[in-house]
Amino acid sequence: MTSRPATDDPALTDDLALALLMADAADGLAMGRFRAADLAVETKPDLTPVTEADRAVEQSLRGILAAQRPGDSVLGEEYGTVGASPRRWILDPIDGTKNYVRGVPVWATLIALLDGDEVTVGVVSAPALGRRWWAALGHGAHMSEPGRIEHRRLQASRVSRLADASLSLSDEVGWAERGSGSGLASLKAGTWRQRGYGDFWSHMLVAEGAVDVAAEPALQSYDVAALVPIVVEAGGRISSFDAGPAVGGGSAVTTNGLLHDEVLALLAAGA
Repeated sequence: MTSRPATDDPALTDDLALALLMADAADGLAMGRFRAADLAVETKPDLTPVTEADRAVEQSLRGILAAQRPGDSVLGEEYGTVGASPRRWILDPIDGTKNYVRGVPVWATLIALLDGDEVTVGVVSAPALGRRWWAALGHGAHMSEPGRIEHRRLQASRVSRLADASLSLSDEVGWAERGSGSGLASLKAGTWRQRGYGDFWSHMLVAEGAVDVAAEPALQSYDVAALVPIVVEAGGRISSFDAGPAVGGGSAVTTNGLLHDEVLALLAAGA
């Protein structure tokens, strides 16, 4: 049995409770079409795939927000930005669409609330894996997973030497185009173990303490916003490659915090 936090739990903010309810709705829609033989798939102008499920999930989440937070603005991968409020919900209906299309269970719905310059709420829900991660600033980071009745509070690792660190990447696409190819080589050579868990999962494993470093060279705001409070509340750090904010920075490095400056230095040296 996978746990779910009670939405009337006083430890949850109203916005986090809403984000969790939105994730429930997204899970039902996305799982209903996962591995469907007649799944409709199109290619977007940027040559990435989009499915009917991506669009249905985002439309559903926008409908919930229109009813529950009509004054807030919304940025979503499939339908762009609506509204100008500094309270902005950022949605990626299916992060890992290529996996979704091929029947690989590593995909998730990402839901975040950006309030001014700060991401205050993040939910990452991966129903095909039976896992969900969530956080609100000041309330800790948590996850639910198969086989556990109670949800678990997250804590990043305490590995302090890069040579002892586990590194996760999605792949090597985009590193050379960013000018970070040699930085990637140095990072791989300087770490103990390298694996390609991919997409959101790499960063959530950092928050869990199972992985120490994750990095991606090319990301949009909707790819990364939900990750931020989860990583931070777990005691880790997340930034762009140039040490700026991850949201809007075009890239992301996630670490347990202890290794962050060293990782950024390696990437800078290779740029």
